[in-house]
Amino acid sequence: MVELRTALVEAGEQLRHNGVVKSARSPVTAPVPSVVPARPDDRVGARDDAPTRDRVAASILENGPSTAAVLAERLSLTPAAVRRHLDNLIEDGLLEAREPQVYGARGRGRPAKAFVLTESGRDTFVQAYDDLAASALRFLSENGGPAAVAEFARRRTAELEERYRDAVQAAPPEDRANALAEALTAEGYAASVQSAPVGDQLCQHHCPVAHVATEFPQLCEAETEVFARLLGRPVQRLATIAHGDGVCTTNVPDPQAATTTVRLSTREDPAATPIGRTPS
Repeated sequence: MVELRTALVEAGEQLRHNGVVKSARSPVTAPVPSVVPARPDDRVGARDDAPTRDRVAASILENGPSTAAVLAERLSLTPAAVRRHLDNLIEDGLLEAREPQVYGARGRGRPAKAFVLTESGRDTFVQAYDDLAASALRFLSENGGPAAVAEFARRRTAELEERYRDAVQAAPPEDRANALAEALTAEGYAASVQSAPVGDQLCQHHCPVAHVATEFPQLCEAETEVFARLLGRPVQRLATIAHGDGVCTTNVPDPQAATTTVRLSTREDPAATPIGRTPS
């Protein structure tokens, strides 16, 4: 039991590094792959377990789009050191700066740019974490069975549900799919909503755990369950990147159509009259 609990924790830590679906909470503690030669810096209390600039990139991988100020605080580095590492990572094609998305009224001054990994940067860093996460989940599966993996997947997506709940449920039912897409996009899923004949399709153009989910589809299944709870209606996963599709696509039925379907399915069929009963 102790071994299973340890594997559960380790798997969670590795999947945290594997994408941008975590909020900024703690500094990176796991070793990160060395990508480029380390350069001198004026870091404050820096660790010796990895080059500082790799820690900067890994922190963005773990926590999603981050400003220089947030990175400096998160990693206990001086702002000057962080900016120098960011410049070097951008020069190497591993990072890019983006204007942050602003919801509601924009305050005074220009908002600080957020830094995100490019496709090249993600490919460079993700593979090592994918391998570690997959190994941990294999151990969990071998010792605890599929149920243990499913429980881990539910725990992981429960955190996602907690972060998104307020923003999604504050929106009217007909706008909740868009609210969920905005929340997913803010954390790196590049989500959008497309109209469908009887509702919408929630499309995720990036999946931080795609490589691991290929072997462990429980991750996708748990995420779909969370979407249904957040949106307050049944949803259906039509395609996943992990399965080889280009986009993770979830069908979200129109609220009125979903309600009508439920009512029709529970209504007694007039033609289905039990034997011995005379239709009224």
